[in-house]
Amino acid sequence: VLSKHGFNAAEKFIQEVFWRGYFKGWLQHRPQVWDRYRADVARLAGSLDDEVGLERRYAQATTGQTGIDAFDHWVQELIETGYLHNHARMWFASIWIFTLKLPWQLGADFFAQHLLDWDPASNTLSWRWVGGLHTIGKTYLARPDNIAKYTDGQFNPAGHLATDAPALSEGNPPTPRALSDVLAEPKGAGPSILMITEEDVSIDPTLLNTTDIQGVIGLAGAAGRSPHPISEKARNFAHAVVSDGVAQVSKTFDDIPSRIVNQNDWAGALSDFSRSCGAYRIITAEIPNGPASDAMASAAQELSAADIEIDVIRRSYDQAVWPHAKKGFFGLKKQIPTILSALDIAP
Repeated sequence: VLSKHGFNAAEKFIQEVFWRGYFKGWLQHRPQVWDRYRADVARLAGSLDDEVGLERRYAQATTGQTGIDAFDHWVQELIETGYLHNHARMWFASIWIFTLKLPWQLGADFFAQHLLDWDPASNTLSWRWVGGLHTIGKTYLARPDNIAKYTDGQFNPAGHLATDAPALSEGNPPTPRALSDVLAEPKGAGPSILMITEEDVSIDPTLLNTTDIQGVIGLAGAAGRSPHPISEKARNFAHAVVSDGVAQVSKTFDDIPSRIVNQNDWAGALSDFSRSCGAYRIITAEIPNGPASDAMASAAQELSAADIEIDVIRRSYDQAVWPHAKKGFFGLKKQIPTILSALDIAP
């Protein structure tokens, strides 16, 4: 993009790319936010069976029967396509929180069930931003005139939406922590397998510097996104993405085995595949906070007991971006030209 268009013309696009890196880095500095979100979703999902009023309003919202034509349309669009335009996502979240007065965590979880491009950091933190938890006190209010304008008059929910958006509260703001120390390249030699997850299906060349790759395994753990069932479209998409990543990496090597795993119990699959390949080391890109990271953390102890080591590599891009993601996006935005130059991808 830089080579074809230059920085000035492509600046907005470049910023959108860096927004994902920002959200990833922000959540890496605050793993407690992810842990709290997961605990809240589990608790609220369980309470749906006990709180009749909440269950009824949740059911109306998730089946598109609220009587708000725009919102009900977006529910059906999300379910049928696995996608929503960014504007619609913000309107949806605002109506969910401030008009329907449903817990934001259940809304974020509904997106997790259906979005093809779901990302744990971008999704969770965007919902928090709408509710006034990410940028403390700053909320996003869905306005009927704005919806009418940008849907070209298809929808105009005048009189049906909340007219104010008081910020949600969760007590003291989450305190950022230092990033963990992670390898920049594989430290070990000997027979190894490469591991690919939904978080990173395009392997960094530094992961291939080891000379003894014996196999490639792809872990598609979409089912771990939510305590609720994940849509077939989202599961199939995740499987296809991971499968494609494994196929692309496999081309780098001659005649090595590969496997795709669709489950959340990764320890057994990784241990069995490693042994079948005669390998005792797993090499993978760092898995940022999210369900894939949770699954790998659960597997780590069992793998260690089986004498299988794990080399986790942090991408040079993440290493350059994440330290600038402690606060707001503006701090990172100022560093974009410097980061591009440091990564040697400036025009």
